[in-house]
Amino acid sequence: MSLMPSGAASKRPIWVELGSVPHRLHFPTVAGWRTRVFEAGTGQPLVLLAGTGGHLEAYAHNIAHLARRFRVIAYDYPGHGYTDPAEHDLELADYVTHLKALLDTLGVEHAHLCGESLGGWIAVKFAAAHPSQVDKLVLNTPGGTMARPEVMERIRSLSQAAADDPSTENIRARLEWLMADPTTVSDELVATRQAIYARPHFADSMRHILCLQRPEVRRRNLVTDEELAAVPNGALVVWTSNDPSGPAAAGMEMATKIHGGRFEHIDGAGHWPQWEQSEVFNELVVGYLTT
Repeated sequence: MSLMPSGAASKRPIWVELGSVPHRLHFPTVAGWRTRVFEAGTGQPLVLLAGTGGHLEAYAHNIAHLARRFRVIAYDYPGHGYTDPAEHDLELADYVTHLKALLDTLGVEHAHLCGESLGGWIAVKFAAAHPSQVDKLVLNTPGGTMARPEVMERIRSLSQAAADDPSTENIRARLEWLMADPTTVSDELVATRQAIYARPHFADSMRHILCLQRPEVRRRNLVTDEELAAVPNGALVVWTSNDPSGPAAAGMEMATKIHGGRFEHIDGAGHWPQWEQSEVFNELVVGYLTT
């Protein structure tokens, strides 16, 4: 099924969007990492997971809408955002361990997981390892099933260049690669990421994050068919018309390997449909999770 955009992504500033809903922004220590966590809303927990080198602002146009129905939890991974920088390579087991500790720290017994790119990869790995703590998954242009050298090199080169020299030009180039329409990359989004990437030790942290773009490391971390089959309560796999990471067929195949898997296609978006087509994305996620 292909969903057409119902309207342009919200143009309201990021922290106007995030500040429009009662929330808590805090920095608990989680598995040894001082971790930035944003919580809003009440109800069934819904954890939002960003992509490689990303941060919770990637969901700025979704949190207020989702918080009407769920207890939304968005956070920065180890080595990412305003969480402690990484001093060693981070593989999928590290992210899964940290997510398990985060849920335990927040007193969350089970939750929906909504992951974009690396976040979808983490969500599948977590669901396979801890099925009793997972409700439904939303896998948004998820990683973990492909190892395309040209894509891996593009992610590595753009990301490391932006971290080594967080100039407006380098940050914008990294963000525009994610989008179908480069004009959706606002000056504010560039400034937000620029501030994060300019933090002390972040360039070294990025090198540890990008270990997953090395072929030998990526291969041993890929999602297996057995892990997809172990997802306990179904998943919505979302792909887009202009995703630079790979073809929609990859998402369709993933959905067929998950018991209760469902596939949806969003037009007019790249790797961040939650940003470019936020209204379509929000309705799709709420509809799926509440059915």
